[in-house]
Amino acid sequence: MANVTWSAGIDSVSGALSKPGKNGQHSCAKMLLATHRTAPTESSECNRLYLRKKVKRTSVLSQDEIAARLRFSAVSTAVTTRSKDLTKIAADRAAFLEQKDQAGGRKTMKSYLWKVEGQAYDQQHG
Repeated sequence: MANVTWSAGIDSVSGALSKPGKNGQHSCAKMLLATHRTAPTESSECNRLYLRKKVKRTSVLSQDEIAARLRFSAVSTAVTTRSKDLTKIAADRAAFLEQKDQAGGRKTMKSYLWKVEGQAYDQQHG
């Protein structure tokens, strides 16, 4: 196993360092994944690097997966449209600021719009 020594100022690296590209694009064929374990152990070697081959899905999408993808696409489009609608910006900003500091409030405008449009989608398709 490789031993990684980090440069000054870098404590750890975690997540996908490189991902396989889509078909027809030039990219690496494997995913390079780094993890940093913070659990207390006797070993000081808590960084791991993994190579993962590109995986091609063999199963058919389930109805739940299709519904989730359709919901994500619709809500994403609605959020983009709403964020550019000049007639709603002032009201949305006021509503966002009102709920921001409450328990369970959204901390960014974008997450607030995702919540609002997600609830609207769920009511229409519920």
